[in-house]
Amino acid sequence: MARDLYSNLVYARSWPILGRLAYYTLKLLGVEIPLSVQVGQDFELAHGGFGVVIHPSTVIGDRVKIYPGVGLGRADIHRPASESHFEGILLEAEVILSTGAKVICKEGVLRVGRGTILGANAVLLNSTGEGEIWGGVPARCLGLRQDYQSPIARVQGI
Repeated sequence: MARDLYSNLVYARSWPILGRLAYYTLKLLGVEIPLSVQVGQDFELAHGGFGVVIHPSTVIGDRVKIYPGVGLGRADIHRPASESHFEGILLEAEVILSTGAKVICKEGVLRVGRGTILGANAVLLNSTGEGEIWGGVPARCLGLRQDYQSPIARVQGI
């Protein structure tokens, strides 16, 4: 399965000797996920994730799904990194980034809340809440996921 191959390569980046080989194999396949990016469990690069580019200061939570053409990075690329106020991007658990979506942070840490869906070709400039659906350019909150239940609600049986 292609999904398993790509996911295995993402996790293999952390291996002591073969990690660099896995990293460069991903690059050859059109996926840029630097070695510094922390990736949670059950990460999925849907359809191979061709064109995915992730900033080195990104943390990816558990069960995150990223489609092809997604980009995560700094909004102030015109400045040298040493002058940037960008600190990083946090994708919490169960986030879905649809094809072509961009997450661009100007300063501090941009947090994509647990269970958030970012629509195709949307450009997210702000942090999101839990279980929200965002779309557009620039992205705005379009509503809440009806199929999503927060972990607290799951535990309490609500």
